[in-house]
Amino acid sequence: MAQESEGTVSTTVVGIPAKIVWQLQMLAGLITMVLGVILAFHPSKSLDVIAVFIGILLILSGLFHFVRALDHDEQHRAWVGIAGLLEVVIGVVMIRHLGLSYAIVGLLVGVTWIVQGIVALMGGILSGAGSSRLWAIVFGLISIVAGVVVVSAPENSLTFLATLLGVWFIIMGVLQLLSGLFLRSDLKKLA
Repeated sequence: MAQESEGTVSTTVVGIPAKIVWQLQMLAGLITMVLGVILAFHPSKSLDVIAVFIGILLILSGLFHFVRALDHDEQHRAWVGIAGLLEVVIGVVMIRHLGLSYAIVGLLVGVTWIVQGIVALMGGILSGAGSSRLWAIVFGLISIVAGVVVVSAPENSLTFLATLLGVWFIIMGVLQLLSGLFLRSDLKKLA
């Protein structure tokens, strides 16, 4: 981490001056913390922004597919055109009907957790004795219950999950800020 050159101490982290590294660490922590506060205290508005960005990305991707479908060398022009049309329609629906977007994302998260829980539960039941078996069974049951809760009320669950994610971002931001301060303190001791 520290390099010496001609009697002076020059500290670098992966080739970047450590002074810049701790400042970047502080900046990343501040940005993460601000995003966490916004997400935790305004989850529905934050989800609106995320849904709109995903909708815009889908529309742009659909337009890209339309351009590909116009290429005479494209082997599957019809399928590429259909994929482009579906992406544009889904993107417009996501932007125009944000409640539906929440429901779709919530359903995907819930179904994923249910499938993950069933796989873990079956793995735990079918595996040999040991503490890992118990952990797999407990994880599977918790994942199934969480998935069922999210699937039963996807919009409300997604808002709650966004709030939890916001709190997590706040914690991570604070830890990044502390890491930057500790790095700065260590650099002062080296100088």
